[in-house]
Amino acid sequence: MNCSDGYKNSNIFRIVLVLILSISLTGCLRYSFTGVTIPSDVRTIYIPFFQDQSGSGLGDLDDLLTDALINRFVNETRLTLTNSREDADVIIEGLITSYSNQPFSVAGDQRATLNRVQIGVQASYTYTNSEQPEWDKRFNSNAEFDPGEDPIDGENEAVSEAVSRIAENMFNDAMGEW
Repeated sequence: MNCSDGYKNSNIFRIVLVLILSISLTGCLRYSFTGVTIPSDVRTIYIPFFQDQSGSGLGDLDDLLTDALINRFVNETRLTLTNSREDADVIIEGLITSYSNQPFSVAGDQRATLNRVQIGVQASYTYTNSEQPEWDKRFNSNAEFDPGEDPIDGENEAVSEAVSRIAENMFNDAMGEW
């Protein structure tokens, strides 16, 4: 074997590598960094305001959930948010059905050492060209906080954590449909 044979093999390897990369980058192979492959005909999503019917007393619970869902679907997919049902390929909608903030752990002196915030949401996921939802189910989550430290900030942080988990579970269930 002479030096020119090694040079020829190296060039062939480079050409094959360039061809593989070119095919991958032209769209013949589909890959998503989130592990989600969305059908090419699904481009838009409509997420209407999730009303708070839980009686929580929190003025921004509905905004927190709606924003968490929008951020999840728009930032982690190629879907574009639309402002109308008519322009959407898929719809995620629902309402907040339950909220509680109760002692979870009590010390010997009958003082709460941890409170648990629990949130329940009823939601559906529908392709707009379908009569029936792909799923229509309840999502629940909870988070704890120490009411002895700062009860207002603690509750707000627990609410944010529980809402984030619900949005993540809804996202995962919707993406599992693709």
